[in-house]
Amino acid sequence: MELTWHGHSTWHVELDGTSLLIDPFFDNPKTDVEPSELDPDYVLLTHGHADHIADTSEFPDATVVASPEVAGYVAEEFGFAEEDTIGFNIGGTVTLDGVYVTMVRADHTNGIMMDYDLSGGMPAGLVISDTKPADAGEDATTFYHAGDTALMSEMKDVIGPYLQPDAAALPTGDHFTMGPYQASIAADWLDVAYALPMHYDTFPPIEVDISAFEELVAANSDAEAVVLDGDESFEL
Repeated sequence: MELTWHGHSTWHVELDGTSLLIDPFFDNPKTDVEPSELDPDYVLLTHGHADHIADTSEFPDATVVASPEVAGYVAEEFGFAEEDTIGFNIGGTVTLDGVYVTMVRADHTNGIMMDYDLSGGMPAGLVISDTKPADAGEDATTFYHAGDTALMSEMKDVIGPYLQPDAAALPTGDHFTMGPYQASIAADWLDVAYALPMHYDTFPPIEVDISAFEELVAANSDAEAVVLDGDESFEL
């Protein structure tokens, strides 16, 4: 599984020939990639905030995968046909050309700002694996994209022990999500081998010293902190 971070919460995941793009938002200082350079099979959305869905319309040939509320909004606002969206919900797993994607909860908000306030349903994280959850084990390769979230007991009680991610992309920018300290505890609760920071340094309120994340992960967990440069890849 190849994981490429394009800044903020935007990740490009390649697994067994299937290409997934998560939370496309390329108006951030960490990336030099133009959306037109990518051709994902699927665009996965964790929630409906603008800094997670803004560039979805740049991928008209992809299938959009999100909660029913966000998938419906994208279909209406960005011109996707209903058959080119997949709506699923917390706890559910969909199979995308042999890739298993499980939606898990995130502690955040999910209003979509328009002329009126539209609920996007519950915000989510996504667990992506080459193996269905019931068969998770040492032979599985599994990546957890936490979405925008606070530290939550779900990580310790469900996601870690039952979905068994090997690596987790964790928001570390504080202010709107977890900061470095809570993210380091999340790495411990999830029992991951690798913790990758995201959702930081995009806007002034979420500018952090990312070295603090590395130090705290080392102090509070057995995980290895992997801090990527924008557009850099990591092989899981």
